[in-house]
Amino acid sequence: MISTLWEILRADLYRYRGESSKRAFLSAYLHEPGFRFTYYLRKVNFYSGKKKSFSIFAYIYNRIQLDRYRFKYGFDISPRTDIGPGLYIGHFGGVVISPYAVLGSNINISQGVTIGATSRGSRKGAPTLEDRVWVGANAIIVGKITIGHDALIGPGAYVNFDVPSMAVILGNPGKVISSAGSIGYVNSTMDIPATAKAVNPEEVAHRDHEVNPDI
Repeated sequence: MISTLWEILRADLYRYRGESSKRAFLSAYLHEPGFRFTYYLRKVNFYSGKKKSFSIFAYIYNRIQLDRYRFKYGFDISPRTDIGPGLYIGHFGGVVISPYAVLGSNINISQGVTIGATSRGSRKGAPTLEDRVWVGANAIIVGKITIGHDALIGPGAYVNFDVPSMAVILGNPGKVISSAGSIGYVNSTMDIPATAKAVNPEEVAHRDHEVNPDI
């Protein structure tokens, strides 16, 4: 399990620096708020399942750090959220992601983004973003919808419908304007081991059943 944690962190680091050396880690940790927050987010997620052992102390320390940077940078992202390896948060401030959302590998999130759940209607639930989705500044993605792989959600777009793979969405309400996708926008990705990308389907189903209407 430790190796899986570090594989995920290596993939996150690679998104910021194009390498995963110790020097790259130190640089990203010191200079990239998105990576620093993600580092503690991953560790809290990892240690949350080990609180009945001495790992409780590691959990507490990392939880304190996560909460510190959550308020400092304005990232409202729960460690319970299913997020694949290679998360890239380009700029800090006003990022809200529902704990019931599911994000695939190599996702780009910009400032002001909301990925939230709805509590009623035919799309009650939270979004699923497949691999290599790019989400622009101040975009809003809501409801139990699927954003297909390699899609691009433009700045300020409002999306409450399923988005095809490779689609480019602009506007409020959002509309498909092309099939150019996120190619050229999602960069510095690395191959992810299958074990690092695995999502527990029972946990996802449980979350869908208990959608928080406030997120």
